[in-house]
Amino acid sequence: MILVTGGAGYIGSHTCVELIEAGYDVLVLDNLSNSSRESIHRVEQLTGKSISFIEGDVRNGDILNVLFNTHPIDAVIHFAGLKSVGESCENPIFYYENNIECTLKLIQAMQDAGVKNLVFSSSATVYGDPQRLPLTEDMPLSATNPYGRSKLIIEDMLRDLPNADRLNQAAQPWSVTLLRYFNPVGAHKSGLIGEDPNGIPNNLMPFISQTAIGKRECLSVFGGDYDTVDGTGVRDYIHVVDLAKGHVKAVDKLLSENGIDGVQAFNLGTGHGLSVLELVNAFKDCNQVDVPYQISGRRPGDVAACYADVSRARDELGWQAELGVRDMVKDSWRWQSRNPEGYSDIMM
Repeated sequence: MILVTGGAGYIGSHTCVELIEAGYDVLVLDNLSNSSRESIHRVEQLTGKSISFIEGDVRNGDILNVLFNTHPIDAVIHFAGLKSVGESCENPIFYYENNIECTLKLIQAMQDAGVKNLVFSSSATVYGDPQRLPLTEDMPLSATNPYGRSKLIIEDMLRDLPNADRLNQAAQPWSVTLLRYFNPVGAHKSGLIGEDPNGIPNNLMPFISQTAIGKRECLSVFGGDYDTVDGTGVRDYIHVVDLAKGHVKAVDKLLSENGIDGVQAFNLGTGHGLSVLELVNAFKDCNQVDVPYQISGRRPGDVAACYADVSRARDELGWQAELGVRDMVKDSWRWQSRNPEGYSDIMM
């Protein structure tokens, strides 16, 4: 059984689908602060399987202890955490308190239960302002915003665990996979699950799709004077289904005979960068809809360009992205047009 913290969220729900289709039993822990119970119902609808769901906070050690004592958990995928760059700049203490504390509580409960297989949802933000591209896993790490710094602190925490195992000659050592993913977009091709942010979106694609459907008047493009192809920021956009499959490959590797030794990091991206305007234009062209936009000032904590070298994930996990930008924008629009108010809608 795989415990998925934050499993009702955008990436978590898609990963639950792929885990179940790969034959794993899934247990979800989510406090629903930025997600919906409806997403779990729809995952069950998609897979035809029931999911054990617990509404609760990962920072609650009592809940964690009960879960590990009452379920045969083999590994954990840890998605739970706050994820807005802008919000983290406005309220860094909130981000450090939430993201770091919930991980500390989780790994303490895992250690107490003797469950030491962990896939951590990290981020490309741990590379800071890159000095060269594409980004490789062995590059120096830094952060340009509190969100990224919280991820970096957690990575450092997790790297300390196998060091302690060696000092203590632990019979069962930690195996930790750090998945540094880039910019997830898209939705399940069924249109049943997708990204449903609370309030004003923090990520680009839901802002594009909400503008296209008329929920937002105009898309704000943060920064038009970067040293890029058209002045707008360049990112490595990856379809969320490809990303979810990367998590399954990581779990497969952890639980295999030649699993992960200590802590290993993997980039999950496509290996190619797209500018904001290139993505906007692809959305407009593929879906035949208008997306009015305006260029505004740069956003604190952002960098000009960021895209991955994904050869390590290909060579060691047997994973690579398969879906292109047309799939990303079409699947995003299918989700948005069928669910204009997100999970509060009733599917037609």
